[in-house]
Amino acid sequence: MRLKIQGGTVQHDSESLCSSCRHATIVKGRNLGDEIVECGRLTSGHNWIRFRVSACSDYADRRRASLREMEEIAWVLRTDANRKPIGFVKAGDLKSKDRYVLPDDDD
Repeated sequence: MRLKIQGGTVQHDSESLCSSCRHATIVKGRNLGDEIVECGRLTSGHNWIRFRVSACSDYADRRRASLREMEEIAWVLRTDANRKPIGFVKAGDLKSKDRYVLPDDDD
């Protein structure tokens, strides 16, 4: 059984969080050490990361759908029988005035 202890010793062979973060831009060169990581969440010109990141307070996993992406693929249950038949419709098929728009989760 493997236990994960929060704030414990960092595993040096683990991959950097930046490699799966939606805010990171990663440029790799031909050699193993040729890599530039730029973080879109850091400001004032200090947005280059020169080391492997093991913890980040603003990490957003790009492998999981964002709230906005989930809203785009969601089905909406229409309940107003006077306007159209009751049932499920794709969120993208609704007019903008009929859609409830969620706030951006990226800011």
